[in-house]
Amino acid sequence: MKSKSTILSMSVFALAVVASSGAVAQATMSGGKMGEMKMQQSSEAVDMTDGVVRKVDKNAKKITIKHGPIKNLDMPGMTMVFQTKDQALLEKVQKGDKVKFKAAIDGSAMVITEIQLLK
Repeated sequence: MKSKSTILSMSVFALAVVASSGAVAQATMSGGKMGEMKMQQSSEAVDMTDGVVRKVDKNAKKITIKHGPIKNLDMPGMTMVFQTKDQALLEKVQKGDKVKFKAAIDGSAMVITEIQLLK
């Protein structure tokens, strides 16, 4: 009888540990790096990032840019596809252009909010 109560106690303890670790992980994600990213991207003084346009897809409202670090999103330099909400942003640039741009997170998408062609 003693062993059954010991096993039951250990099982309850294990479940409590697992449940609490999930809550800690969720709190960390919402208040950690992702929370910082949301706060940083809403900042008025977002630095522009240097990049080179690799592809423009006007029909899909997407642009591929090889870019340096995006400071407001704490993202290292890489080549990636961004969405745009404003078709006019894509009219300004073409493949091979050097640009400066601002990006933000909109839901699950990375979105270009401003773009300037460099001469």
